[in-house]
Amino acid sequence: MALHRVNTDDYQQQLDQKVNRLCEAFAPFTNLAPEVFPSPPSHYRLRAEFKMWQDGGRVDYAMYKQGEYKKPFVIDEFTVGSRRINDLMPPLLDAINQNETLRKRLFSTEFLTTLSDDALITLIYHKPLGDEWEAEARALQEQLGVPILGRSRKQKLVLERDYVIEQMDIDGRTYQYKQVEGSFTQPNGEICRSMIHWARGCCEEAPGDLLELYCGNGNFTIPLAEKFRKVLATEISKVSVNSAQENIAANGVENLDIVRLSSEEFTQAIDKIRPFRRLKDFDLDSYDFSTVLVDPPRAGLDADTCAMIARFPRILYISCNPQTQLENLHELTKTHKVERFAIFDQFPYTDHTESGVLLVKK
Repeated sequence: MALHRVNTDDYQQQLDQKVNRLCEAFAPFTNLAPEVFPSPPSHYRLRAEFKMWQDGGRVDYAMYKQGEYKKPFVIDEFTVGSRRINDLMPPLLDAINQNETLRKRLFSTEFLTTLSDDALITLIYHKPLGDEWEAEARALQEQLGVPILGRSRKQKLVLERDYVIEQMDIDGRTYQYKQVEGSFTQPNGEICRSMIHWARGCCEEAPGDLLELYCGNGNFTIPLAEKFRKVLATEISKVSVNSAQENIAANGVENLDIVRLSSEEFTQAIDKIRPFRRLKDFDLDSYDFSTVLVDPPRAGLDADTCAMIARFPRILYISCNPQTQLENLHELTKTHKVERFAIFDQFPYTDHTESGVLLVKK
C-alpha cells in the first residue's frame, strides 16, 4: 500500500516516467502514442486496510513501510484514500478508543467506499465476537451512519450488510454495481471509469457478439453489453458471479449471460474437449463472437487461453501487470496487430500501472 502522505506536486513527473517506461517496453509491438488516463493526484483510492497498533491501552491506525515489517508507523491521515475514508477515520478511532469492548484485540480495520459515497467498515479481531461486541458495534454503526461488519477467525458478523452500492456515471448513463466486502473491486474509481469509457470506445463498431473472461461483478461487461448483439461472460468466483447476476438485473441488461467457469475450463468447453454441466443451458455455437475481452490476474493468460483468444477477430486486453501482458503479446501479435494502446494510472506514486491494448486480426 502507498504511504499515507504524498507530494501531489510530483504527480505529473511520476506519471511521465511511467509512460516513458511503458512506451519503451511496448515498442517491439506498437509505435502508437498511448492514450494516457491520469488519476486524481489525491483521494483516489476507494478501499484501504490498516493495521491497528495497540500500545498502552490505546489503538491507532498504522501501516508498514515497503520492506520494513517488524514495526509499523502510526498514521493520522491517508492522502491517497477517498475523502469518505478520511472523513470516517477520526470518529471511528475516537469511538473505538472510548470503548474497551470494541478496542480489545482489534488488529485490523478495512474501509470500502464508492464514488457515490457509500461506505462499509470491517473490524477484524483476534477474539470471538459475542453479544456484547455486537451491541456496542450496533451503537457505533448508528453513531457513524455506516454499516459495520465484524470478523474474527472463522466468524463473520454482518450487522446490516456486507456490501456497498456503487453508482457510476459513464457516457451519459448511470450504472449501478453491488460490491461485496472481500471480493475484488477496482481500487481507483476514476481510473475504473476511464477504463470502461475506453473499452466502450474500442467497441463502437464491433459486429457480432462479445466474450469476456474474468468478468468479476460485471464491471466492464454491463456497460459494454449495449455495443453487442449478445454477450457471454465467465468468472470463477461464486461471490462475484452472484454480484454480477444482481448487477445485470439492477441495470436492466437483457442480452448478457454469466457462467461460472475459469478461463481454462471455457477453453476446454469451446474446443469441445469436455462438457460442463454449468453450460448445459448454453449453445456456444449460437454465438457469433467477434470480440473477446480479457482482464486477467497479475499472472496474465495461460498458454491455452492465449491460443484460444488468438482465433478471435478482435481482442481487448486490459492488464494490471504490463509485464505479463507483454509476454502474452509475443504470441498474440503473431496473428494480430495493436490498433489502440492505453495507459491507466491506477496506482499513482508506485511502480505499478495498468495498460490496455486493442488487437485486430491481421
